[in-house]
Amino acid sequence: MSGDGASALAGRTVILTGAARGIGRECAVRFAREGADLALLDIAADLPGVGYPLGSREQLDHTAELCEREGAAVLSAAVDVRDPAAVGAAVDTALDRFGTVDVLVNNAGIAAPSGAPVHEIAEPDWALMLDVDLSGAWRMTKAVAPVMVARRSGSIVNVASTAGLVGYRDFAAYVTAKHGLVGLTRAAALDYAPHRVRVNALCPGSVRDDPLVEGRMLAEIARSLRLPDDGYEELFLRDQPMNALVEPADVAAAALWLAGDDAVRVTGAVLTVDAGFTVR
Repeated sequence: MSGDGASALAGRTVILTGAARGIGRECAVRFAREGADLALLDIAADLPGVGYPLGSREQLDHTAELCEREGAAVLSAAVDVRDPAAVGAAVDTALDRFGTVDVLVNNAGIAAPSGAPVHEIAEPDWALMLDVDLSGAWRMTKAVAPVMVARRSGSIVNVASTAGLVGYRDFAAYVTAKHGLVGLTRAAALDYAPHRVRVNALCPGSVRDDPLVEGRMLAEIARSLRLPDDGYEELFLRDQPMNALVEPADVAAAALWLAGDDAVRVTGAVLTVDAGFTVR
């Protein structure tokens, strides 16, 4: 909530990618609760080369239903952020429906293919990771930024990762993509600062797979690291100075702050929500 007690995003329109489940769903519902109308985008299908199920159309529809229960007007669409035409069409549809875009949350991302040293990464696997996790955010920004520039107002939140700040063994493509997303954030912040459009990065740490939002990213990272199916959360906890995993709600709260007016002079920032992981 904003400082005056009003809903933080009342009257605002938000485009959010990767909205079917996990952090995306948590952000969507939190933003709806704070008064935003939403264009919810997700590939809503499995992707060849990614060794786990991605968000489904049913999960995306459920996210939309949850947001509508909070009183939000909602548009949902199956969009592959690798496809510039699909991205442009989705933004046009959102503009037709809502008239403008105030906030863009670039949350779409994949954690696999991973689990191999640099010299064993196949060309298609490397290209796929960068195309989704880095270039997808660039395509969305490219489509939305002109609208914000014309209005001289807007907030773009790029959901990166602690992998955008430190290295992880056997995750070179993911680490490269997320470091690139932090770099894109900083460069875009300078490009758009004269137009009062803010661009910030959010770097979550190990986020608990909350079944309420159908999260599974931590489980997939554990699988890539060949950790046991049972007890992997306890193994991740060993690296957390606060002895706690990050909750999806923690990430959503940080995204809400970056999106809203309480952060009106914040741009080019890289905000960690990682229980102290990166300060060790």
